Amino acid sequence: MAATQRIAASAVAAVACASSLAGCASGTDTPGQGAHGAPGPAQQPPRSIVRLIGDGSTAYTGTQPHFPRPERLRAGEKPPQFVVFSWDGAGEDSQKLFSHFRKVAEANNAKMTFFLSGLYMLPKGKRELYNPPQHVPGSSEIGFNTEQGVADTARQVRLAWLEGHEIGTHFNGHFCGPNGGVGQWSVAEWKSEIAQAKEFVKTWKTNSGLRNLSPLPFDYDKELIGARTPCLEGQKNFVKAASQLGFRYDSSGVGNQVWPKKRDGLWDLSMQLVPFPGHTFEQLTMDYNFMVNQSGTKTQGDPDKFAYWGDQMRDGLLKGFYRAYDGNRAPLVIGNHFESWNGGTYMRAVEDVVKEVCNKPEVRCVSFHQLVDWLDAQNPRTLAELRTLNVGEAPERGWASFLSAEPAPAPKGAPGAPRP
Repeated sequence: MAATQRIAASAVAAVACASSLAGCASGTDTPGQGAHGAPGPAQQPPRSIVRLIGDGSTAYTGTQPHFPRPERLRAGEKPPQFVVFSWDGAGEDSQKLFSHFRKVAEANNAKMTFFLSGLYMLPKGKRELYNPPQHVPGSSEIGFNTEQGVADTARQVRLAWLEGHEIGTHFNGHFCGPNGGVGQWSVAEWKSEIAQAKEFVKTWKTNSGLRNLSPLPFDYDKELIGARTPCLEGQKNFVKAASQLGFRYDSSGVGNQVWPKKRDGLWDLSMQLVPFPGHTFEQLTMDYNFMVNQSGTKTQGDPDKFAYWGDQMRDGLLKGFYRAYDGNRAPLVIGNHFESWNGGTYMRAVEDVVKEVCNKPEVRCVSFHQLVDWLDAQNPRTLAELRTLNVGEAPERGWASFLSAEPAPAPKGAPGAPRP
């Protein structure tokens, strides 16, 4: 019980990206070639369909490049090992972690989910446009952006989508705790927060004055199908609001490494507990939660322990990965922030995990969007059968028998067995 309470307390304490978003990206807006010879967006034919939406901040440009069509498992087929790398409060700042992990993904055949904070598309001079639930207009627990920060973030979002990544939302002001935090918001207040998060993305040109830049190449009303709540709080009413608004998944809970199911019509793709090296309890698959159990609330603890702490996170995530890969093949969900906590050791840990797992046979490093498309394409009876497997449990008689269309024959000598 004590271990469970420690995990729960750590899980609800997650915070957003740093408020400083003034970095400047360089280069062109042309994505490069994908990993292992796979054609990248640069090899795609010119996108002849460009229909501006609203003020031109977004545009309809056709189907998303590099988005695979899901296939239903065949009888007796082993399911792929899905791994989702997701980023809370995605934005490009002076650390350039958004652009860096785009490159990491490209080099390792991975797609990711970037939960964009709406306020990172809103310059500080227009902060009064944000009317957060239970707070005065212009309030926020994270910073607003500069015009340059808006431009840099827009560029990374644009390139990420063209490379096949997903753009979700981490909402806006990141309010946590008892005083007007998201855990106290009603369904109607959640709907207001969601509408504003979408609006800031859909009007970033007007609000920033950056009218000469290229639009985001998607319709955000259709692109946005899922989210993760701040501090993993407020899930109950958020899910109610999101299901009414047509969302398809939520990743705000805490769970185990088992096959997912739906809650109120949304796929429950919760954060997961994995082994925590050196401890008897398990840890949530998020950088902040490892940090809390290593250096407490200090984001820069003892430098002599940075490498060790990063290794703990890397090894814990890998233990969780292999437990699923060699076991029940349940999707592994990993969540992080674009932060340099404890000397950036957690960013190094995540990058190490991407490099080790995403190039393995039968592994698919995908976005949540790709995962839910695959789940929806499966026979419901197959998914129900997969959900009978516990954490790390491989089918006793192998996958060919476990997911066979026909029941396995009875052993010789047993009732119902065929005659010799």
